[in-house]
Amino acid sequence: MVEEEQNVSFDGPGAVLVNLLTSLRHLPPAMLSSLIVMALSWLSWFPFFLFDTDWMGREVYHGDPKGNDSVAVKAYDAGVREGAFGLLLNSVVLGISSFLLEPMCQRMGARLVWAMSNFIVFACMAGTAIISLVSVNKYITEGIQHAIGENRAIKIASLVIFALLGFPLSITYSVPFSITSDLTADTGRLAIGVLNLAIVIPQMIVSLGAGPWDALFSGGNIPAFVLAPLFALAAGVTATLKLPNLSSGSFKSSGFHFG
Repeated sequence: MVEEEQNVSFDGPGAVLVNLLTSLRHLPPAMLSSLIVMALSWLSWFPFFLFDTDWMGREVYHGDPKGNDSVAVKAYDAGVREGAFGLLLNSVVLGISSFLLEPMCQRMGARLVWAMSNFIVFACMAGTAIISLVSVNKYITEGIQHAIGENRAIKIASLVIFALLGFPLSITYSVPFSITSDLTADTGRLAIGVLNLAIVIPQMIVSLGAGPWDALFSGGNIPAFVLAPLFALAAGVTATLKLPNLSSGSFKSSGFHFG
């Protein structure tokens, strides 16, 4: 009778979510560490995903999409276009890197590869914060008329960071899912779906919280970009210390996954 009532409660539109949440009780203990690392990783990624081109337009090119000055609007548009080009470079690096994942994981182990990717994100996102501070300081001291053309080194550095982030992104899109499949091979439950919760929840947190957080510091993207490397560092340390050592020969690239 109890089993029948439980089966009824799993029917309906919320059945998938209920199954995902109840499957948490049956996951192996090592999966908790994987979920924590995944959540911290995406808390570091989403500020970049949501605000990358806006960051280029505001902090690097010193533009303003709502500015009364046409120079500020044009500067913002130029920054957004340059950010889109940076995302193209990011995708190219990501595609090339995806061919290197399997030999890397077989040589180093998936745990260390995932940890390494978070440390690279930490360095790159810290770089965006440094670039922002240097660029904004230069803008304040020299004025908007110097924003276009004279900060070429800062703009190139920004594009380099866009491109470099393609490498850890290729790892984030593949390795965690392979680790999860290996950890939960004997459970037969919705492990990948549970792992996706560690992507969706950070996305909601960043989407809802980044605006108010930035507003506390007079707007701009710098506050969110300062938090991102801290989450990446925490993810890298947690991955190094808490993830189990898996067989280096067990990794098989599983393609891209999205929350």
